[in-house]
Amino acid sequence: MAIIRNEALHKQVAAAMRQAIATGEWPPGTQLPTETDLAQTYGVSRPTVRLAVAALRSEGQLDVKQGRGTFVRPTVHGPSATMERTVTLRGGTYETPTDAWFAQGEEPAVYRTRTDAITAPLLDMAEDELMIGVDRLIADPAGDGRALHRFLLPMERIEGTALTEQPGVAPAEAYAALAAAGREPAWRDRVSARVPQPDEREALHLSEAAVLLVVHRVTYDRPSGLPLLLEETRLGAESTGLTFDIEALKPKRATQRAKAAH
Repeated sequence: MAIIRNEALHKQVAAAMRQAIATGEWPPGTQLPTETDLAQTYGVSRPTVRLAVAALRSEGQLDVKQGRGTFVRPTVHGPSATMERTVTLRGGTYETPTDAWFAQGEEPAVYRTRTDAITAPLLDMAEDELMIGVDRLIADPAGDGRALHRFLLPMERIEGTALTEQPGVAPAEAYAALAAAGREPAWRDRVSARVPQPDEREALHLSEAAVLLVVHRVTYDRPSGLPLLLEETRLGAESTGLTFDIEALKPKRATQRAKAAH
């Protein structure tokens, strides 16, 4: 490798390694040579190689498998799974495209928790209010998609519903329980992104360069606007995409005038 002056050595080594991957010299799945061999190949020190490998890992081009070595990651051309964010009411039964994900997932862990600085504003509640939490890993039966799902059920909002006795149900069943108790469910989603924690990366099989999508869905009572439930879904953007159906809404004032005219 020809050394370029005034440019950090590890960046030059990273560029050379990136080129080896791009040209197919190191195809996907290839195990990289040892640090010692790479240092000899590029005429640099092992710490310099270590920095170059770290740079390519942060880009998602390399994966380190504990006890096995460093490997070239497969090229990611886009999410292999899609999570549709829709709700259908059919004959009094609620359905969501992710119902099958919950059938494939793990058994839920049910516990008691309280509202905090993040959940309280979403639920329009004070902090430290009692809730039931339900955590589980769910999986796409038709692909490689995986997600961490959390249901948060405020005790005062689910009073009088079947959820007080059976909180560990899938979302569609929870919506039905609210409707059976006289609520009129409607939904609002908010999507954000952050760096995944190590346990999230492991559970979702994400690379070190992956971005975590975090979807907060508030189920609220349409007539009153009161938030009833909060769902948090965490998934890797490199493996799973989100799809939303969007319909044009009439302004509320126009809708009220139309009703008055009749």
